[in-house]
Amino acid sequence: MTQCFYVYLLASGPCGYLYVGVTSDIVRRVAEHKSGVIPGYTAERGIDQLAWYETHQYIDQAILREKRIKRWLREWKFALIEKDNPRWLDLYGEVRAKAEPGSATPTGLA
Repeated sequence: MTQCFYVYLLASGPCGYLYVGVTSDIVRRVAEHKSGVIPGYTAERGIDQLAWYETHQYIDQAILREKRIKRWLREWKFALIEKDNPRWLDLYGEVRAKAEPGSATPTGLA
């Protein structure tokens, strides 16, 4: 199985607070945000809904994309989310359902 890296946007709700991150295990990472085990910006603001994500084969590509998105205007981030997720649904259930049994990594996303 090929390693996959994810760039993701979490939101507190539609057009609310946003957080951009990168991870190799999106199911585990979003679960950590949802449970609030990581103190800081996301926990303090209730940012725990997976609004958007994309996959990358290489970590350097994912980190570069994350850094670029972090510099974007909020409106551009909203447009990115709304292109694929116009109703701002929490995609965590979808990603979790695609995970292999016994693994937190989704299948078929690379």
